[in-house]
Amino acid sequence: MSELSAPASGPTPIPGGSGAAMPGPVPTFTLPRALAAPLREFWAAGPRTASVRALAACAIVGLLGGAVLVGHRPGLGVAVMGLALWAVALPTLIRRRSFADLTTAALSIALLAVVAVRDAGWVAGLCALAAGWAGAVAVTSARSAPAVVLGPVSWAAGMARSLPWLARGARALGEGRRGQLGVAARSIGATVVLLLVFGGLFASADRVFASYLPQVELSSLPARLVVGALLAAVAASLAHLALAPPPWSAAALPQARAARRGEWLLPVLALDALVLSFVLVQVGALLGGHRHVLETAGLTYAEYAREGFAQLMAVTALTLAVVALGAWRAPRETARDRLMTRAGLGVLCLGALGVVASALRRMDLYVDAFGLTRLRIFVVVVELVMAAVLVLVLVAGVRWRADWLPRAVVQVAAVAMLGLALVNPDAQIVRHNMAAGPEAQPLDVRYLQGLSADAVPAMAALDEPWASCLLAGRRVDPAHSPAEWNLGRERAARLVEAQPGSPNNVTCVP
Repeated sequence: MSELSAPASGPTPIPGGSGAAMPGPVPTFTLPRALAAPLREFWAAGPRTASVRALAACAIVGLLGGAVLVGHRPGLGVAVMGLALWAVALPTLIRRRSFADLTTAALSIALLAVVAVRDAGWVAGLCALAAGWAGAVAVTSARSAPAVVLGPVSWAAGMARSLPWLARGARALGEGRRGQLGVAARSIGATVVLLLVFGGLFASADRVFASYLPQVELSSLPARLVVGALLAAVAASLAHLALAPPPWSAAALPQARAARRGEWLLPVLALDALVLSFVLVQVGALLGGHRHVLETAGLTYAEYAREGFAQLMAVTALTLAVVALGAWRAPRETARDRLMTRAGLGVLCLGALGVVASALRRMDLYVDAFGLTRLRIFVVVVELVMAAVLVLVLVAGVRWRADWLPRAVVQVAAVAMLGLALVNPDAQIVRHNMAAGPEAQPLDVRYLQGLSADAVPAMAALDEPWASCLLAGRRVDPAHSPAEWNLGRERAARLVEAQPGSPNNVTCVP
């Protein structure tokens, strides 16, 4: 890696800060040049020819992916492939000795492994998206906000750059060992022909023997080849990006002219006062201080919650944008300027945390009145992620260093998706909505029956007649191969099989 990096020029301080950021950085590019000169440097960097080990590893990944993914439901095979894709790049990451990169890569692998644990497609899909983004951040050692945002661009550019890398490696291998390759090709070809001829004859002669042979469907062969080639390219992209990561991390926003103290302080203090006033009103609401106002307006607490949650989510997101813009334009010449910046933006972040608490309280009221759904769980997770980011921003402000912040945000989002999978949201929906009973809130039985197999254990644990009602007509097929094994489906299949049939007198609509 030493020959792939630009020479270090010493620590780079955060603009206006007093501490060092990252040792040994590459030269800093401003944002307008981040898509020009760095892109040319990225394309030219890195090893010119793939090694034999890299070629063999990518080929094995492609063959394995085509075998375990095509023709099988998503399950254990996806988790295995998530680990196999990193097999070529992990040695380089380990030699890089970056604990943050290894942690982010581990989160990416764990997020893909969710497919083997949860049956809910929406949970697995969110985790897969987070895995892709975290993987791009880890393999490229993204440190700056532009590098994190350009994660998908890194994937595309890395795959485009890795294809000629593989081609040159294959060409070099063929030229250097042409005689050995010819002998190996003839030997493998003769072996395949003999096995196909004699195996076909034995299989047609004895059905018992045929049952032990692997069943190969020629109709799925094109799909296997396409999937295998794609996965081999992804593995090669990871390996090449790890060897020569793009220089996006050196891209930085152009340094803004610091605002005058009064010019900067007036809008920040005004917004601080507004946010804190709102939070104080919410504290009064929590203590029942404006129940009379709600009664006068003809609103129930559930209606009050429904009307305000979306606005408070928007306020939280806008606060993060305002803090970023305020830090960019903040006066920072003296220690007093930096103290004033910390105080003004810190109060704003603390007030925004109060807004988050109010939003979560409103959602709690709304869920108590109208039940729990997938969308409501998701927006709560998003709100919690924004709250965690606010806390990280506060820590960055205290330390007056933010070089670690963009990567930490990605890690927080990845942990949040893992937490979402861990709590089993579909099962939580059943437990919450059935805890109060249909008399306390409207119960959408069809919605509950349409939940994934992850919800079956919670349904089976209900009292009759609700257990039989929600499980009536449900069928869960167990795994037909190790590649499609899934914990949620396997547990559900056993419970559904053991569940007695729905009695005739069960009414599924309350």
